[in-house]
Amino acid sequence: MSFHAIDAWWWSWLYITVAGVIANGMWRALGVVIGDRLDEESEFMALVRAVATGLVAAVIGNLVVFPVGALAGTPLALRLGALAAGFVAYLLAGKRMIAAILVTETILVAGILAIQL
Repeated sequence: MSFHAIDAWWWSWLYITVAGVIANGMWRALGVVIGDRLDEESEFMALVRAVATGLVAAVIGNLVVFPVGALAGTPLALRLGALAAGFVAYLLAGKRMIAAILVTETILVAGILAIQL
């Protein structure tokens, strides 16, 4: 069966959902099965955390340097300033992610509103 097999409004949503479950469900189940057996302090888990952190940093960097959508209309200085302020807030708040998110989003929204005026 293909993506274009059924011509109904709900078919694309169902197709994407099923494909997503098939692609991700196996790995999630495998993670649950072997997750309890892994030592959180092992070198393997340190590698996994490092790779995951690197991937998140790459996505954030890509969004800052090559933005799409509403961010594309903002100056690079605003995006970099918001990122830097968020990082400082993260450190000052005792490495609490919510502080970084709130400060960064507040600066971005204020900057976007200031540009539109």
